[in-house]
Amino acid sequence: MNTEKPREVVIIGGVAGGMSAATRLRRLDEDAKITILEKGQHVSFANCGLPYYAGGVIEERDSLLLQTPESLKSRFNLDVLVNHEAVAIDRQAQSVLAQTPEGTKTFHYDQLILAPGARPFVPPMPGIERALTLRNVSDVDAMVEAIETKPETAAILGGGFIGLELAENLHARGIDVTIVEAAPHILAPLDEEMAAIVENHLIDQGVKIITNDQAVEVSETDVVLKSGRQVPAQLVVAAVGVRPESGIAQQAGIETDQRGGIIVDAQQRTSDPNIFAVGDAVVKRDRIDGSPVHIPLANSANRDGRTVADIIVGLDSPFEGAERRETAGVLGTAVVGVMGLTVAATGWNERKARAAGKEVAVIHTHPFNHATYYPGAEKLALKLVYDPQSLKILGAQAIGGAGADKRIDVIATAIAGGLTAPDLAGIDLAYAPQFGSAKDPVTMLGFVADNIATGLTKSVDVKDLPQCMDSGQAVLDVRTEAEFRRGNIPGAINIPLDDLRGRIDEVRQLAEGKEVIVHCAVGVRGHTAVQILQANGIDAANLDGGYTSWSALQRKRERES
Repeated sequence: MNTEKPREVVIIGGVAGGMSAATRLRRLDEDAKITILEKGQHVSFANCGLPYYAGGVIEERDSLLLQTPESLKSRFNLDVLVNHEAVAIDRQAQSVLAQTPEGTKTFHYDQLILAPGARPFVPPMPGIERALTLRNVSDVDAMVEAIETKPETAAILGGGFIGLELAENLHARGIDVTIVEAAPHILAPLDEEMAAIVENHLIDQGVKIITNDQAVEVSETDVVLKSGRQVPAQLVVAAVGVRPESGIAQQAGIETDQRGGIIVDAQQRTSDPNIFAVGDAVVKRDRIDGSPVHIPLANSANRDGRTVADIIVGLDSPFEGAERRETAGVLGTAVVGVMGLTVAATGWNERKARAAGKEVAVIHTHPFNHATYYPGAEKLALKLVYDPQSLKILGAQAIGGAGADKRIDVIATAIAGGLTAPDLAGIDLAYAPQFGSAKDPVTMLGFVADNIATGLTKSVDVKDLPQCMDSGQAVLDVRTEAEFRRGNIPGAINIPLDDLRGRIDEVRQLAEGKEVIVHCAVGVRGHTAVQILQANGIDAANLDGGYTSWSALQRKRERES
């Protein structure tokens, strides 16, 4: 008979991190006393589903409520106490003081797990109290109530994932939506030319977008921007980001960083050995370079919770075991739906890599998501970011219809496995015409990286094209004459690919001894043209992503000028 006193574990906060820790711990230790203190009414709800309930896509509110205290007690023997706000931690006594509906109460712990999550950041300005936020079920109830008053206009402050999800759902409710983003473009995980594709799509769907500007005042009828512009807004939503909800940890003397993120080791242990922290409140480690990062995503929160449960019972977590610590970390892999588009990203974007002082190579492609002869093929826009010396993959971005998320998941797995950019060409991926192509879009990225690494071809980034043209480099458009008439890069000369061999002398005169920049629609014909020119002694480079990448970025810049 086991005479040892059962361990007492207290968890502050539920949802992804807290509940993953609680349920995993119960599976590993049937005797432990596990208490969850949740300050709200709901301990387990579909946080990521909130915008879609606001938009009416999810029709039943109860669909958001995944578990109740009663169901968790019945299945896992967990003591889930809602409306119990932890207000203080006594580290010496190993106890938590909570404010309950009946008054204050003290809970003893052997191990304490902090899972307080993150709170929406509401920028200080006159009238901001009128703005709604979206973090929990109470917030979405307030938003639905506001929508039922039938507002005609809405301003969303912030163009991140939540902001775009709300823009889609409010627009679906018939509301005239304007997104206000202080940065040069929406969706910070993307680079400018990729975000431009999403911005153009939103505008085509009727959503207004204002970038490089920010709100300074909220009046009864509109939002006043720093530029002086006034945005009509009967409904205002603050979606400018989140901050770690770490006040109770800081008051207890737990170490945090300058943003308030709780600092943890590889086992999710805080500066107090008896206290762990998980989820959106903690500082995570970047998988690319090991630097501290704040990435509030549900998948990493769930992993954190599982890790802590393993450590408490003495298991060596496969996620953070000593033999794998050098490769562990987060990539921030994320996906969002935007009015029919799927937008996904993993790892570093080009902007972050260059800011870190890294030498960077990029590849843009625009393949179809599956075989074009099978009905329903949709174009993707892919971007791969990698180190041109080590060929290490740093990150990727994907935009399109079905299959964009699949490609990002493959690349995220490749990064975790230590594959290089050319290695993508060798991955054995599933193929059937309705799901992919014999040369999968990920495989094609590997082919392009291999061509560049071996010196078979050179590429020019669309962002560098104006400077190249200013220096006198000629631009050769090898699309058909009909494509050229429908739209072209000013100053480009059109010689269709099929005519190129017979008109080599024209290109030689056009080049005047300088490198010729070749482009087609997406880069495939451009690559063939570069090989033809090089075989004829003409120095040439392919415009990365072709006219498709150039036109998306050009449209954004014309809109902002």
